[in-house]
Order: sequence, then C-alpha cells, then structure tokens
Amino acid sequence: MSAEIVLDLSSPVPPFEQLRARIAALVDDGSLTPGSRLPSVRALAADLGIAVGTVARAYRELEAAGYVVSRRRHGTTVAESPPGQDVREARTQRDWPADVVQAAEDLARRARAAGLSPEQTVELVQDAHRRLGQ
Repeated sequence: MSAEIVLDLSSPVPPFEQLRARIAALVDDGSLTPGSRLPSVRALAADLGIAVGTVARAYRELEAAGYVVSRRRHGTTVAESPPGQDVREARTQRDWPADVVQAAEDLARRARAAGLSPEQTVELVQDAHRRLGQ
C-alpha cells in the first residue's frame, strides 16, 4: 500500500493531512476494501520517511471519520462500512469525477473545521465559480 502513497514534504498541506486524504481516497475508490489491513504505524512511517506520530495522527483522524478501525494487537483495518461507500454510490449515480468528489469532501471537512455552515460553504463555491467565469 505504501507504494500508492506519495507525500509532498514541500507542500503547505501537513503530511498527516496528505496521508489521511490519500488513504481516504484509496478507500473511496475501492482500492482498499472493507477489512483490508493497513500497515502498522511504525512500518508506514519508516516506508514514507516520516515520524511515527504523523502516521498515528492520520490513522486517528481516519478512525474518527469512520474510515478505519484500530484495535490493539490487531492493527488497523478498513471499516466494514466506510463513508467512502456513499461517495462511490453518488459518483456512480451522478457520474462525477473521483478527484472532484474528493476535493468536495476535503473542502467540506476544512470548511466545517473553520466553523463554516453548509450554506456558507456552498456560497463560497458559487463565488469561486463566478470569479472563474463559469
């Protein structure tokens, strides 16, 4: 799995967030299926050349979002009903590009963290469309 994860350490996006987003995307697109084991925190940190705490934080956030389940001595696995299943169904029903769906989820997550309401987030996107002339 670590071969499918590339982090840009020069990016303004923190490594834990890049890792969280990439694993979520792998779950969302079906590359990681329910029950799939993720590498241990230490193994993934070593493979990616980042701190153990960085991987641990990404795993904690993925668990809080319902993507993975972590159990001592059993490791971390993809949840049986990860939120990405809804995304795949919506993408299939609406035929939305996977990268746009992922960007929308990332925006929603960041907007929520910044205290914006769903209505304010939609307004922000509509303003961006207007500025781009669309």
